[in-house]
Amino acid sequence: MNQLFGTDGIHGVANEYPITPEVALRIARAVARVLHAKDRGRHKVAIGKDTRACGYMLETTLTSGLVSEGARFLLTGPVPASKSAPSTNPAIWPIQ
Repeated sequence: MNQLFGTDGIHGVANEYPITPEVALRIARAVARVLHAKDRGRHKVAIGKDTRACGYMLETTLTSGLVSEGARFLLTGPVPASKSAPSTNPAIWPIQ
């Protein structure tokens, strides 16, 4: 099985595996389930992105996955590249 996550996220071409809405939805749902199991929903997930078009597509999909599992989230909008891993668009972080 290929490794999905590298040292600084998931990389690829938008709309080609693994940078697809389907994968993003599954990841967001899994993040929400893990956080809920860990702390019963006390944490929020922050979603940041850069200004590339795929960031807007993935932000919407990640939000949908989190909401479908009852997770709380914060949309930061575009963030400087120094605030997220290089070439990662969008980035998600657990926060309190």
